[in-house]
Amino acid sequence: MVIAVLAFLAGALTIFSPCVLPVLPFVLARTEQPFVRSTLPLLLGMALTFASLATLAAVGGAWAVHVSNYGRIAALALLTVSALALLSQRFAAWITRPLVAFGNRLAADGSGRARSSVGASALLGVATGFLWAPCAGPILGLILTGAALRGPSVTTTALLLAYALGATTSLGVAAAASTRVIAALKRSFAAGEWLRRLLGAGVLVAVVAIALGWDTGVLTRLSVAGTNRVEQALIDRVTPSAASGGTLAMHGTTSGTMTGAMTGTMTGAMSGATSGSMSPDAMMSRNAAADALPVEGQVPPLVGGVAWLNSPPLTAQQLRGKVVLVDFWTYSCINCLRALPYVKSWYERYRDAGLVVIGVHTPEFPFEKDVANVTRAVHDLGITYPVTLDNNYAIWQAFGNQYWPAHYFIDAQGRIRGHHFGEGDYGESEQLLRELLTDAGAGSLPAASGAIRGTGIEAAADEADISSPETYIGYQRATSFVSPGGALHDEPKLYRAPAGLRLNQWALSGSWRVDGERAVATAAPATIVFRFHARDLHLVLGPAADGRPVRFRVTLDGRAPGADHGTDVQPDGGGSVREQRLYQLLRQSQPAGEHTFAIEFLDAGAHAYSFTFG
Repeated sequence: MVIAVLAFLAGALTIFSPCVLPVLPFVLARTEQPFVRSTLPLLLGMALTFASLATLAAVGGAWAVHVSNYGRIAALALLTVSALALLSQRFAAWITRPLVAFGNRLAADGSGRARSSVGASALLGVATGFLWAPCAGPILGLILTGAALRGPSVTTTALLLAYALGATTSLGVAAAASTRVIAALKRSFAAGEWLRRLLGAGVLVAVVAIALGWDTGVLTRLSVAGTNRVEQALIDRVTPSAASGGTLAMHGTTSGTMTGAMTGTMTGAMSGATSGSMSPDAMMSRNAAADALPVEGQVPPLVGGVAWLNSPPLTAQQLRGKVVLVDFWTYSCINCLRALPYVKSWYERYRDAGLVVIGVHTPEFPFEKDVANVTRAVHDLGITYPVTLDNNYAIWQAFGNQYWPAHYFIDAQGRIRGHHFGEGDYGESEQLLRELLTDAGAGSLPAASGAIRGTGIEAAADEADISSPETYIGYQRATSFVSPGGALHDEPKLYRAPAGLRLNQWALSGSWRVDGERAVATAAPATIVFRFHARDLHLVLGPAADGRPVRFRVTLDGRAPGADHGTDVQPDGGGSVREQRLYQLLRQSQPAGEHTFAIEFLDAGAHAYSFTFG
């Protein structure tokens, strides 16, 4: 219920976002007619269409995107006809003859009298729903991420509908407020004619803006800061206890990190644009110094994994009498990698005292379902505790989990006694493990590990100097993409980068095919540029489809990185993509301010998925 309320309020806030501008003319063009028979059906049609399309896009893959694209083309054509009918009485009269008064139901007739039609208004609402592209804030990002992870459900559609109803409610208020002004102007025939033409021109300009992609490009960039802060304030107000706990990592989202508590079902909500580069202070479900530990439920069955590494399959029943730490992770997640030094240390330190650590590897990208890829990652990362490949999200859903990384603390009776989401609070987590081990009858425990310094890609982030969010490259979750003309979905296109980038903008140059989750370099050379502010820059990459390595060259502000190179780059900027994983491309020795990163692929076939920072 909390998320539904937040979704509605986030939708209502879109009236203050520049991304609503393209649909305003469609709504205002109907205000001269009765609200119940004209504006209201339009808004309801818009809300239902948006909720349906967003659900399909989140769970249906590329085919759903194609359906949406064809619908957008038809909607643009329909609304262009409507705009021309408003602009010209002669055109309105002409179009009505072959269409048997269909045009009169979309716009005012030749005499200037409006003919109200619920069906025509609803049809225009459906068309508007195909075209509306709200600036995705943290709350909408949370809803879409949940849809992508859990699959189609009534809950997903209901939350998207709540968001759309919030947006249409604010649009309805704006339309009602403008009705008196428009009615006063229309008392004069001359003013009424000019007003009709003005509304028609507004609709036509909106159609052109949407056709050129300005609604998902320029207006999105103008919108990033404002409403996101308001949404975060709403989250803090609705869930104050969660807000005080810090930020939590959640990948698979179009826009940020999460705050909130979860005990089997998600009650959190997304914060603003810092996923993948969050504060290390994440929420503990309890105070480790408390006298009594809460019982959050019984551990669900650990079944559904497609394979086990470092161990035969383990069941909850087999683990009775052991203290268990369940770690949800995925090997290309930078937040998971930065938490690994602590998880590995706890396992080595306390396994003789009865601690069992189980890594539940739940993939974000398709290549993370490959057993060989995960096996190699487990070996390279030095993980020796049991790992199960939760490729179908069976264990993830059994726990009701929403986060990478997520740690669940289970006592010797098989009860969940605490949880922690995201990075940080490692001392409290270790203390909770020690209490559970002591309660289970463990003798003297080794001294607590204290602070652990990760190395290489596992080193802690420089939280004081990060201003860049996790950024996805595939069109399903991409933000701040500024190559002229936008992305062409699922087909090769020759891109170019603009002369200058603002902070957190990025662009492609050369021949690329942008898919839902990635971009593929279809010819060499091909380049990605990103304007960022952080110490570390990472990029999830894969080699050519046939496994051929892809050479690349990295530059920082137009020069070889030198001492600022990452672990996967030479000082001269050279490197190669040989596996599907996260690559550390930059680690600046003295980071300060904004910089421009570029990676040029010298061979065709590179797969690029997402940027993260540290």
